Amino acid sequence: MSETSRNYIDGEWVAASTGETIAVRNPAEPDEIVAEYQQSGVTDAVEAVEAAAAAQTDWADTPGPERGRILREAATTLGRRKEALTDRLIAEEGKARPEAAGEVQRAIDIFHYFGSKAADLGGTRKASSGRDVNLYTREEPVGVAALITPWNYPIAIPAWKLAPALAAGNAAVLKPASLAPGVALAVTEALDEAGLPDGVLNVVTGPGSVLGDELVEHDAVDAVSFTGSSSVGEAVYRQATAAGKRVQTELGGKNPTVVTASADPAEAAEIVAGGGFGTTGQSCTACSRAIVHEDVTDDFVDELVSRAESIDVGPGGDHEMGPQVSAAELESTLEYVDVAVDEGATLVAGGGVPDGDAVETGHFVEPTVFTDVSSDMRIAQEEVFGPVIAVIEVTDFEEAIDVANGVDYGLSASVVTDDHTEANRFVDEIEAGVVKINEKTTGVELHVPFGGVKRSSSETWREQGDEGLEFYTIERTVYDNY
Repeated sequence: MSETSRNYIDGEWVAASTGETIAVRNPAEPDEIVAEYQQSGVTDAVEAVEAAAAAQTDWADTPGPERGRILREAATTLGRRKEALTDRLIAEEGKARPEAAGEVQRAIDIFHYFGSKAADLGGTRKASSGRDVNLYTREEPVGVAALITPWNYPIAIPAWKLAPALAAGNAAVLKPASLAPGVALAVTEALDEAGLPDGVLNVVTGPGSVLGDELVEHDAVDAVSFTGSSSVGEAVYRQATAAGKRVQTELGGKNPTVVTASADPAEAAEIVAGGGFGTTGQSCTACSRAIVHEDVTDDFVDELVSRAESIDVGPGGDHEMGPQVSAAELESTLEYVDVAVDEGATLVAGGGVPDGDAVETGHFVEPTVFTDVSSDMRIAQEEVFGPVIAVIEVTDFEEAIDVANGVDYGLSASVVTDDHTEANRFVDEIEAGVVKINEKTTGVELHVPFGGVKRSSSETWREQGDEGLEFYTIERTVYDNY
């Protein structure tokens, strides 16, 4: 029998006004219901926003060090529960155990980091042009933040939105993705136990199509932070800006790794495979395009195919690569495989559903590699969100940059090279918010900015690090003539 979890509104765990729930199933065993969550309605969203608005002023008046203490205590609690959180993440989202454990640890680290940063918030003192005047700034919270998060990093992304929002003195309403909300509610439990005042954090589960309008447009909401697909995020951005909100969106990607003539093919294949097949390709920063110099293409493809075929696919608890999160995601990936074949790409690895008892019932797909891909094919232009890598052969570095930049997205990009000049040119010329040299496209540090360009971001505020706090704060300038 699965458990039934409730919404968290004004410090209470409550059922949705609809009386309905959502069953979340294990993507490795779709017949297994992991848990049931509230299918909230507009009334629940309104109650959550109103509770946040009522609690925000007192929370803003709470000294920063005290706010930080609560965040750090919650982080410690999450640390004690890391194994259980890892198991829940695997059961709901499907990640392989090392990936799931790493994501949980990232959330823990984020709360420790922003818990410490809360004590540094305050403002700056400046010299005045006149005598007997104190001139300084004050950093103050924006107000109420609506946070809408995706299923692919179901604890890390809520953490990197919640922690800076709360550290800066904002109240928040969080709507986690319906496919994997359990670990976000576990974060909520930890904050509640750490002493977060009632109403400062409110969590409602349910479909964005029902809850989104209220969270984005309610008069009491001051800021909206969204992570998800580009099409939905762009609609959220238009809607929120029209309502006068401060908006931050982090969206899709079509991330390239450029492999130059100086690169070692085996090293390059390891980097590309890690970026493209890790997290079952279900990452906005996943590498889906390998743009390879013709001199090393054959050796690179051999190495990449070998790695793809060696990956152990199965339930995330004890296999190297887990399932896709849902039947719909699996179907979408397989459709892209068919499209690529129809457009003339050559399938050299994977492309289907794996065989074996361990993968008989789940949403599993083989790590997939295509060659003979041209940059105008759909598989080279559109986000697949599965473990599919398109190899595009180029004749020189200039062509590689043109191909890499020839998409609507610009989130993460990497280059594999032993030529320092090429590395510096790549940094100068690539159109991406995250640029890596001799590293995979996935994986980011929590204390530096994260975000993209073009359709990968609203290009407003970045997340994480000091810049992550900027979105949730506004400066007041004070002239004190004494």
